[in-house]
Amino acid sequence: MGSMEASTAPENGTAAAAAGASTACNGAGAAASNGGGVERRLRSSAASASWASHLPLEVGTRVMCRWRDQKLHPVKVIERRKSSTSSSPADYEYYVHYTEFNRRLDEWVKLEQLDLETVETDVDEKVEDKATSLKMTRHQKRKIDETHVEQGHEELDAASLREHEEFTKVKNIAKIELGRYEIDTWYFSPFPPEYNDSPKLFFCEFCLNFMKRKEQLQRHMKKCDLKHPPGDEIYRSGTLSMFEVDGKKNKVYGQNLCYLAKLFLDHKTLYYDVDLFLFYVLCECDDRGCHMVGYFSKEKHSEESYNLACILTLPPYQRKGYGKFLIAFSYELSKKEGKVGTPERPLSDLGLLSYRGYWTRVLLEILKKHKSNISIKV
Repeated sequence: MGSMEASTAPENGTAAAAAGASTACNGAGAAASNGGGVERRLRSSAASASWASHLPLEVGTRVMCRWRDQKLHPVKVIERRKSSTSSSPADYEYYVHYTEFNRRLDEWVKLEQLDLETVETDVDEKVEDKATSLKMTRHQKRKIDETHVEQGHEELDAASLREHEEFTKVKNIAKIELGRYEIDTWYFSPFPPEYNDSPKLFFCEFCLNFMKRKEQLQRHMKKCDLKHPPGDEIYRSGTLSMFEVDGKKNKVYGQNLCYLAKLFLDHKTLYYDVDLFLFYVLCECDDRGCHMVGYFSKEKHSEESYNLACILTLPPYQRKGYGKFLIAFSYELSKKEGKVGTPERPLSDLGLLSYRGYWTRVLLEILKKHKSNISIKV
């Protein structure tokens, strides 16, 4: 609180009395102000000392962190690194996992984003409990469910899952540039060692070669002859085209596509031997070329009749129906082959949402057109 100002002199009474009253009031205000200031400094010093005892935060610490929505969310510290050459314990950045959300939102944060009063070094879920008081509307919850559903690893046992999460716990590439988009990455991808920890990678959007510097990409684009993915164009409708790329004939492209996809798919196994796969790359086309929006892959010969091994719509093109289009295309290919197809498990979280949306739409269309009674026979 600020110091109290002297009240005006009373209307009745001598000037001396008024002055005395004013002096007394000012003295009391100053005393209150000084006392409050000392008390605040003592509290601040005590709090700072308490916070300093936690620094630098240990891996595994749980604390509340201010996210991009300007609200506090519970996080767990996954890794830490020095932010300067200073020896101060406060000069650290922390790689945190938002425990309410999918790992794709894990990120490096600065100390000032953390509420050190909520530090919990014991894994007792106290920080998470604090978040239960936060209210969200039904619309907000639906948006979070669609974007932040936890990743499925149904085919991994507990030990394999722990090993996977330990190996991939920190994103090695923060951003990529692909065509006219700069995209924040979601997950770790095992690029060759010389590319690890690059703040940003630059991809040629046609051949998918990647570089560490913008100048390298600019030089490459002057030499690259491709204006669309390699392979055969097997579908075109308006500005949309689908290209079938044989991994055996276009090995480097297939491997680069896998590197790129792994940045946005947590569960994906990276195949260096892409000879066994076909890649179906969906593009938006204009006068500059055909720009990849997503793809799916499938094994050339699947004993389990899988018609899809991996599916991805790039983040700038999501929520436009491209995921459902890719799913529908995979089933159309199965029809042409005279087979009953099914996607390979496990599906990613967003892949699962796309499949549910696709089949909901298909079944509703069937029910809408069917006029008589209908039943499901087992």
